Amino acid sequence: MQNESAILALADGTVFHGKSIGASGDGVGELVFNTAMTGYQEMLTDPSYAEQIITLTAAHVGNTGCNPEDNESTKIWAKGLVIREYANLASNYRKTESLSNFLKRNNTVAISDIDTRALTHKLRDFGSINSCISTNIENTDHCIQLAKNFSGLDGADLAVKVSREVIECWHEGLGEWGYNSKPLQFHVVVYDFGVKNSILKILYDLGCHITIVPAKTPSKEVLQMQPDGIFLSNGPGDPKACDYAITTTREFLNANIPILGVCLGFQILALACGAKSVKMKFGHHGANHPVVSTDMLRKVFITSQNHGFTIDEKTLPDDLIISHRSLFDNSLQGIIHRHRPALGFQGHPEASPGPHDIEVIFNQFINLMTEYKYSE
Repeated sequence: MQNESAILALADGTVFHGKSIGASGDGVGELVFNTAMTGYQEMLTDPSYAEQIITLTAAHVGNTGCNPEDNESTKIWAKGLVIREYANLASNYRKTESLSNFLKRNNTVAISDIDTRALTHKLRDFGSINSCISTNIENTDHCIQLAKNFSGLDGADLAVKVSREVIECWHEGLGEWGYNSKPLQFHVVVYDFGVKNSILKILYDLGCHITIVPAKTPSKEVLQMQPDGIFLSNGPGDPKACDYAITTTREFLNANIPILGVCLGFQILALACGAKSVKMKFGHHGANHPVVSTDMLRKVFITSQNHGFTIDEKTLPDDLIISHRSLFDNSLQGIIHRHRPALGFQGHPEASPGPHDIEVIFNQFINLMTEYKYSE
C-alpha cells in the first residue's frame, strides 16, 4: 500500500522520518519502548498506555492483523505507535482487519520505517521523553514544540480519565482461551482505574461475581454491596495523584476486607499503607521481565510489565512484606500485608500479552477471600 510520510519529533529536537501506517494528524505523549514480540493490539487498547506513545522493539509488526476478541478495552488509548517494519500481508484465522485499518478506524497515528533499535538505545540511556508523531512533515519545528509543551505523566491523574462512569457487572470468561469457569461464589468489587478485559475474564472464570465501579466510588457505597474482596486495577498515570483511591483503600484495609492490587492498584495499595512512589527512568514495558519470590523457594517467574512508576523501598512501612523482586533492577514487584488480608503485584498477572507464570497471584486472592468468607 502507498503510505504518506510521517515524522517522530522528540522534545530534545531529535527527528526521525518514516511512513504513516495510521491516521493523519498529530499524536503527542510520553515515548516508551516495549520489548514484547507479540500483542500489539492488546497494548494499544490497554488503558494503562493512555497519554503514551509505544515503540515496539520487535522488527516486524502487523503480521496477525487485529480482531475484536483481543481488545483489552473499547478503544485504543495509546497516543501513537512506532515500529520498524510494517507487515502489509496479515495472516491469521481470527483476523478481521489489518493493523493499519484498526489504527485509522480508532484515529490513532502510527509511524513505520523507524530505526527502533537506535530509538530504544536513546530511551534506555536518557529515559522516556515527550514526543510527537505527525503527518505534518513540513512543520518540524511545530511538532517539536508540541512535544515540549506536553505536560508529562508526573503528577497526572489519568485513572479518572479512563475509568468507567457508571457501575457495571461483568459476565464473561476467557472462553476457548481459558479454563472451565467455576461456580460464582465470591462477590468482587473491581475499582476501574483502567482495568483490562483479561483481568475481568480471569476473575470470572475463577468464580467471581464481578461489580465494576468508577475510580472515585466512595468506600461507604462499596461496603453496602457486601463484597468478599476488593480488586484495585491497573491503570495509567501517577499513583500519588490518585489521593481519592489511596484514602478509599486505607478505609478498606481498616475494614479488613481482602484486597488485591495490580500495577497502578499495587502502587495505590502501597501508598495507602504509607509508602511513597517515584518516577522511573524508562519504566518496565515488556513480556519478558523475570521476577523472583523472596520466600525460601526463590521461584522465578517470567512476567508481563507495564509501568513507569515504582514504589520507593526506603519508604516501605513495617506492615508490608516484600514478596517479589525484579531480577532486572531489584525493584519491588510484590507486597503482602502483615496484619490485613491484602497483597499486591506490580506486573500484570493476567499477561495479555505475555506469559502466565504469575497467574498464581489470582489464586492467592481467591484463598484470601475463601478464608474471609468461610472462617466464621
